[in-house]
Amino acid sequence: MLTFALAVFFLIITPGPGVLSTAGLGAAYGVRPGLAYVLGLFIGTNLVALAVISGVAAIVLSVPVIRTVLMAASICYLLYLAARIAFAGSKIAFIEAKAPPAVLSGILLQAINPKAYAVNTTLFAGFPFAPDNILFETAAKLLIVNAIWIPIHLAWLYAGATLHRLNLSQTAHRRINYAMAASMLAVVALAVLSAGGALDGQ
Repeated sequence: MLTFALAVFFLIITPGPGVLSTAGLGAAYGVRPGLAYVLGLFIGTNLVALAVISGVAAIVLSVPVIRTVLMAASICYLLYLAARIAFAGSKIAFIEAKAPPAVLSGILLQAINPKAYAVNTTLFAGFPFAPDNILFETAAKLLIVNAIWIPIHLAWLYAGATLHRLNLSQTAHRRINYAMAASMLAVVALAVLSAGGALDGQ
């Protein structure tokens, strides 16, 4: 169970669309407005987890057209995010949003977030610790995932809000933005390679 908890921590804390956009909303609007978005992400990630556990995600994603549309939407979103980061000027911008976030925005992001599916599939298909009681193991995993997911995303939200208040130089802002944009482009490249590999395997 400890191994599973460590896996959850490292898989969730690494930057992806969810945590990066959470920090960006904290930087753009502050903590309180960002909480609605985090709630949406929370609902969305649990819906994805239930889809993975029930097998619905595997069935839906086995349809080539749906999988292609989902991957295209994800890649377009990540490219948009990287561009907004890179060209954010002198302000810290994990993602620059123009309107206050809403619960639905977070839910929809998780619906097209490839990391959400990958992480949940990895966690619920692997790391068995109660193979003789799969119902207990699944329920325990859900509790552990959420117990770790919530503070991590709140920490990213507070980190964004804190960076917004710092009086950094324009050069420092640009370097942070470029580094984060490069990391998002790396995620896009991995997503494209993954999609290409999946198509070759068909």
